[in-house]
Amino acid sequence: MMNAAWHRLSDNELTCLKTGLPTPPAHHPHYAFRFIDLFAGIGGIRRGFEAIGGQCVFTSEWNKHAVRTYKANYFCDPLQHRFNEDIRDITLSHREGVSDDEAAEHIRQHIPQHDVLLAGFPCQPFSLAGVSKKNALGRAHGFACETQGTLFFDVVRIIDARRPALFVLENVKNLKSHDQGNTFRIIMQTLDELGYDVADAADNGPDDPKIIDGQHFLPQHRERIVLVGFRRDLNLKTDFTLRNIARCYPPRRPTLAELLEPVVEAKYILTPVLWKYLYRYAKKHQARGNGFGYGMVYPDNPESVARTLSARYYKDGAEILIDRGWDMAKGEVNFDDAGNQQHRPRRLTPRECARLMGFEAPQTYQFRIPVSDTQAYRQFGNSVVVPVFAAVAKLLEPKIHQAVTLRQRETVDGGRSR
Repeated sequence: MMNAAWHRLSDNELTCLKTGLPTPPAHHPHYAFRFIDLFAGIGGIRRGFEAIGGQCVFTSEWNKHAVRTYKANYFCDPLQHRFNEDIRDITLSHREGVSDDEAAEHIRQHIPQHDVLLAGFPCQPFSLAGVSKKNALGRAHGFACETQGTLFFDVVRIIDARRPALFVLENVKNLKSHDQGNTFRIIMQTLDELGYDVADAADNGPDDPKIIDGQHFLPQHRERIVLVGFRRDLNLKTDFTLRNIARCYPPRRPTLAELLEPVVEAKYILTPVLWKYLYRYAKKHQARGNGFGYGMVYPDNPESVARTLSARYYKDGAEILIDRGWDMAKGEVNFDDAGNQQHRPRRLTPRECARLMGFEAPQTYQFRIPVSDTQAYRQFGNSVVVPVFAAVAKLLEPKIHQAVTLRQRETVDGGRSR
């Protein structure tokens, strides 16, 4: 048997170990409210709600690489936080013959009480085949049939079982037009039937406040739809609009150059073969009159705004290429000019992606990236612009405090606990 002394760590070893672990937020253990983080990815939405005093009590994320990054960066108290990989194990949506009541009870057993539900759910089509007006939730409507088999259905089951005061749902801008508008219509109808009012629900024009562009906060064009819902019986929605997010815009947006590392490894510079392919591909499509091709950004231009970082960025980096002095005119004459080839563009590093998404401030190294470059690119490309949701959280802060007060009063009065 190994001597116990072999298991002892020195003070220095303990210190090194602790510095490698995420630390609790500054307000720990005095949290102002509780929230859950569904389809969490690497926690982009969580950060803003934690920043205003929230405690995350439940996280669900199925991708093992994203889970690794999440756990490397967020404090999850094992006594007050639960982690789940497959949300269907909680909602029982993958099991046949489970009644709504059985599913709701199972959810309440495994997901703690919370004031706010956060979810960046995947965009999936809803089938209209076989829609029936079954009596789910105690009143006639067809949400269960219309959304069955999608991950939005799991969100619906959790909202219905736990009845949070507020929710924040995030998705791509195209959710509104997905499946000729059917997807968005069913989502909004379902949320209404659950007893929730969505902020700015009637605003669907070109200036829809539910569509928020990350370029107001960081130099990246990234539009996302944000659905903020309020439980109708609590009367919290009064006067709330996402149009007020403009109040949260930074007085000065960081420039692209400020996000870039001063020196990068050669592996991030495009190879001559890849650069020629992307260059010729763009020229071919330009000749046809369409806009397909790479997206070059110029660090010396303080107004440069990158295209949307996508999960496919690891493949070739084409949507965001960083100019390194490539001479376009010379490239037109002789693409293979040896001198010009020394200035081939490069892709962003994972660290720069973290900054472009707002996970850390310019020229800092706060966010831990414990995965390969390929996985990191996928994770940042699938995430959200952190300051956008920090701004949403800030706008919601007084409403959340109001909801907490109502919950505490309900508990004191012996009302039904959520």
